[in-house]
Amino acid sequence: NGREVIATEPNRQALMQHSRTLRAPLVVRAILLLSLLCPGLTQANAAGKPLAYDRTQSLTTLDIIERLGRHHYARVDVDDALSERLLENYLKNLDPGRNVFLGSDIEEFRKLRHQLDDQLLAGDVSAGFAIYDRYRERMDARLGRVTKDLHATIQAMDFSTDEVLLTDRDKLDWPADEQAADELWHKQLKSSVLGLKLAGKKMDAIEELLEKRYKDQLRRMTQVNSEDVYQLYMNSFTELFDPHTNYLSPRSSENFNMNMRLSLEGIGAVLQQDDEFTKVARLVPAGPAAKQGQLRQSDRIVAVGQAGAGEMVDVVGWRLDDVVDLIRGKKGSTVRLEVVRGSGAGEEHHVISIVRDQVKLEEQAAQSRVLEIPYEDQTRKIGVIDIPAFYADWFLARLREG
Repeated sequence: NGREVIATEPNRQALMQHSRTLRAPLVVRAILLLSLLCPGLTQANAAGKPLAYDRTQSLTTLDIIERLGRHHYARVDVDDALSERLLENYLKNLDPGRNVFLGSDIEEFRKLRHQLDDQLLAGDVSAGFAIYDRYRERMDARLGRVTKDLHATIQAMDFSTDEVLLTDRDKLDWPADEQAADELWHKQLKSSVLGLKLAGKKMDAIEELLEKRYKDQLRRMTQVNSEDVYQLYMNSFTELFDPHTNYLSPRSSENFNMNMRLSLEGIGAVLQQDDEFTKVARLVPAGPAAKQGQLRQSDRIVAVGQAGAGEMVDVVGWRLDDVVDLIRGKKGSTVRLEVVRGSGAGEEHHVISIVRDQVKLEEQAAQSRVLEIPYEDQTRKIGVIDIPAFYADWFLARLREG
């Protein structure tokens, strides 16, 4: 749940650009097919203000297909057979427990099983977004009902009856209708309550914990953006070539590169989500925040500002990635954090200014040590090399090659 606060300027451009012109007739054809085959998808989504893909993502899709076809060792045709596999893999990635979608949803989606390849070749990923919007609609409704009726449901549970819950559902069908889904979710909730009860928790604490869990899920659903959906859909596609071929969004790519270099520019703090707040999980030793000395572990960040006396941006309720983006910046620049410390009558607000600097992720670097092990009448020395993560500075490597 933690993330290093990174501070290079965020790259808002697409990872890849494609020189080919988007084939407009094919795009129109794909959209018409989606409307004709699955009218419920397009009508329901329009009312619910669904997330949508943009032109950059469309061009990126074309570029991904071209690069995979040209450079990947696995020669996989983008055809109807792949289209079927893409649909099943996307549904698996979205709903691995097969407890969100209904059987009627799956039947509707499978009308598109031979159309997804045509859409991808046209740079159109609208089906992926439409299917996700149905997933979000089902989850929002389900979690809303569960949290609303949680107290009464838990109080009415009878643990003396014999019931069976199959937890490994990847080979089972989706619930046929709302009634079947209600029964499945009730059993899953009952199983959670029973597990916590057997662990020694009291019923009041169990109810409080489960309510927080479901509300956290609801909040995370509201924080999903277009890039999240696109990344999930494209990875469902690239995984069909091999399990280790992935598409990284600009933000994910930037984080990946920094982890590979074992260095970043920032304040040197690991942040995590704590309800509506962004909390400081720990400080990186010898990092800018640790050296400055005012930021503390468990501080809750409620606002972020840049150097000077400008406006502070309230970040309560924001997703972690977006808070990190605000804290990012170039080495030598200043970020201001408003933090809350303590609670209730003892709550304190502080504004802390930290100059960003380069942070070394030493705990992820390879380390070595020598162990002295008694053996018979001698002491043997054994060298141990610990590699917590693989890393390499590809940028410097390219410079050296050049």
